[in-house]
Formats: sequence, structure tokens, C-alpha cells
Amino acid sequence: MKLNLRAFALTCGIFWGLGIFLLTWWIIAFNGPTGQPTLLGQVYRGYNVSAPGSIIGLIYGFVDGLVGGGVFAWLYNKIVGSSESPKR
Repeated sequence: MKLNLRAFALTCGIFWGLGIFLLTWWIIAFNGPTGQPTLLGQVYRGYNVSAPGSIIGLIYGFVDGLVGGGVFAWLYNKIVGSSESPKR
């Protein structure tokens, strides 16, 4: 069974982007907007724990998840395609 590349990539992008966005707002709700650099901010330039940072994280996360999910699905399809026996 092969994966639908576009659907899988889009799903990964949405989940990763929304995950970063919601996690940022969860931290803001309990600790307040710190605006301090984080480990994630070293990877995603401009991201920090703040309202504008959550939007930046959403965008970076969506693109990152889209690319990562697309590569994963493509590689998965290549591996599954080469291991399937030819049909008669």
C-alpha cells in the first residue's frame, strides 16, 4: 500500500505547524510571553515565546512538516514499491 504524497505531506505540515502554534500559546498561558530565545528559535529564525513568535512558528512548522512529510512519503513509496512483487 502506497501513501498519497500530497495528502501525507499536507497533513504533516498542518499538524506540525498547529502543534508549534498551540504549544507556544500553552506556554504563554502559564508563563507569559517571555520573548527569550529558545532551542526551537535557533532552528526557526525569529521564533520566540510570544504572540508574533507563534505565527512565525506556525509558518515555519507548516513548511517544515510539509517538506518532511513529503520526503518521508516519497521514501516510503520507493521502499514499498521496490519490495512488492510484480503482478501477473
